[in-house]
Amino acid sequence: MLIKNANVYNSDELCFKKIDIRIKNGIIAEMGELDALCDELLDASDSYIVPGLVDVHTHGRAGYDFLDADADLHKMARAYAERGVTTVMPTVASAPLDEMYGVAEKINSFVPMQGEASFCGVHIEGRYLNPDKRGAHSTDVISALDAEELDCDTLKSCRALHVSAAYELDSDGSFAKKAKKIGATLGLAHTSATYEQALAAERNGVTSYTHLFNAMPSLHHRDGGAVLAALMGDCFAEIICDGIHVCPDMVRFAYRLLGNERMSLISDSMSATGCKDGEYAIAGTPVRVVDGIARTPEGNLAGSTLTLDTALNNLIAFCGIPLEEALPCATANPAKQMGVYDECGSVDVGKRADLLFLDGREKLDITRIMINGRFI
Repeated sequence: MLIKNANVYNSDELCFKKIDIRIKNGIIAEMGELDALCDELLDASDSYIVPGLVDVHTHGRAGYDFLDADADLHKMARAYAERGVTTVMPTVASAPLDEMYGVAEKINSFVPMQGEASFCGVHIEGRYLNPDKRGAHSTDVISALDAEELDCDTLKSCRALHVSAAYELDSDGSFAKKAKKIGATLGLAHTSATYEQALAAERNGVTSYTHLFNAMPSLHHRDGGAVLAALMGDCFAEIICDGIHVCPDMVRFAYRLLGNERMSLISDSMSATGCKDGEYAIAGTPVRVVDGIARTPEGNLAGSTLTLDTALNNLIAFCGIPLEEALPCATANPAKQMGVYDECGSVDVGKRADLLFLDGREKLDITRIMINGRFI
């Protein structure tokens, strides 16, 4: 297929450029001023094309959680794709060790059908948390940071692996060392780390902060903690941009410091996403969803029902920035954070032809979705 005359988003220059795209076998083969040859021709002169969204912290949607033994991964992958999320890193919440391994193996073996999002790896956000900042995670399934638990073939065989943990509890650094040895990226999460402990965690390999502000001490003028380390450093920082987990003013504050080079938008969505209010569960804890807000019986927020396209449009509105400036936060940054930018996160030669077609450039208003070079 040859897409002609499109306004294509350039992730390096943060702008749209008139350019042609040739797609072969689901991959972007060429970009530039191209001849039609024998290709199927699509005139996209009225469209703006941006990369598919990348959600690297999401527990589920469409009534399913990735921890569910009977979760229909195909229905979930389709539901993500229908909202413009073409790459997903399924996130596994706290669970018994064997169950965690089993879920990871199931995700590893998943092969998407046409019109479904790709799974780029596994995000472990569970077991290895600080009990004082457990959030919705049940104390029954929280464990000490045991490096030996990472030494298994299932985790080693993940296409990409991200381990979110309370690394201030990794007293000798052995857990972080093992995680890096098996190829994982590391995120500081559900933590009570001081500022100094957060910096130590970075020296041990942490490169991102999991859902910044949430499940960590608030920014304080006598101890900035992990929040200050994230805002003042060089790491990626995830934001749940729903206006609930982080209020719009704080999103704007964080964006001024993180910019579109380090902010990664995530959904942290749970099974109720796309479903009606009611009773659900996450990480072994019952959850009630009212007006789209998920809370535990104690009143703690329990994931979200946010979708990443809404998060991106919220960022545009909260910060008063153009779509071109906001886009990396939901595409390139999360892909770079997890080490999968070579396959997704931008419209570039050699990457999957996962493209979103828009009818304007004011916000993310998707008209058509292409995955692997085919419209869904």
